[in-house]
Amino acid sequence: MNTTSKIQSDRTPLLLVAAFFVGLSFSSIAEDSRVYENHLTRIKHPKPLLADHPDWVEPIRETNRFEAPVLVNDDNADLSVRAWRFSYNARGIIEMPNRLRAKDTAIVMVHPWGIDDGSGWITPEPAGVCDFCTPQKNHHAAQHTHNVINPFLKSLRGKVSMVLYSLPGNEDPIRKKLYRSFRGKPSETDRKEGAKELAAKLKNFDYRGEPLSNQLKLSSTTPVIDYFKQFPGLDSSAKFNHAGYWDQPIPVTTDIDYDPDDVVIYDLEGYAPLRTFLKENKIRHILLVGYATDMCYCRTTAGYDNLSKDFDVFLVGDATLATFPAAATPRFTTSAHISYASLEHLVTQISWIQFDGKRTAKRKK
Repeated sequence: MNTTSKIQSDRTPLLLVAAFFVGLSFSSIAEDSRVYENHLTRIKHPKPLLADHPDWVEPIRETNRFEAPVLVNDDNADLSVRAWRFSYNARGIIEMPNRLRAKDTAIVMVHPWGIDDGSGWITPEPAGVCDFCTPQKNHHAAQHTHNVINPFLKSLRGKVSMVLYSLPGNEDPIRKKLYRSFRGKPSETDRKEGAKELAAKLKNFDYRGEPLSNQLKLSSTTPVIDYFKQFPGLDSSAKFNHAGYWDQPIPVTTDIDYDPDDVVIYDLEGYAPLRTFLKENKIRHILLVGYATDMCYCRTTAGYDNLSKDFDVFLVGDATLATFPAAATPRFTTSAHISYASLEHLVTQISWIQFDGKRTAKRKK
């Protein structure tokens, strides 16, 4: 027997065992799967997408549109979520209905920071940056939170399983008293004490940073490189924001009617605890809202890059805003980033999410 034959002979039992378990695996998958008939029917005279809030999101006017069969089709479904995605190979947008169980669904809001909203945490002067990076832009985004996202949350709170918010940092002593987290729910007395401590903590911080530099040192060979090294478009360091600024207990914005049953996620704890918490609460579907479409909404702990590994994620396209440098409105940047995300994710909109059940979704707290 040559060496190759000997190796093959020695490995035969292992290969048979491996094949047996692979067979079991495929059998298991087959028992819990269905054949999806990916038939696309052209939609005649389609209306623009994301057109309900044109002050915030530029409507998407792609006219090459197709209808596909139901994708998510839960037993005892009571939440209708129509959605769409874009496919270059299909040469257009594909829309499909979805039927979800509300009790298996959570709303996650990414980074509803309480900045420049009267809670006490403010943009540092004279040149500090935070959230949408200027007080004016923060106020603009706050109007979107108040007028678009907050009514949406109120309409589904008590129907979906839970509402969650992600915030920077770890759970600190003050926010532990204010917000329900993975570890527990504060009492009303705790919340009142936490609110007083938060107000005092934020009020006593020094929100003064350094002004812009009046002079820059530029070389004769690479002045542009030198210029941007010393004067970048975004510098949120202690130079302009004051040391300790990012260590403050960032609150949920006052433009959200926070409910004591809502859950706060802390970014520095990482994605694993969030995934575990959602799985333990039998969450399968996520309606994702929040800020900023081009950064935090996709790449932070509760962003869709993470959540879409383990859950059916629906991006609520008119309940998010992208940052908008060099622009007076987030309409076009938001539309562009949502459109790009639609290559790999489903996009919906508030008016496409309809609860038709008669009971609220209740979980153990």
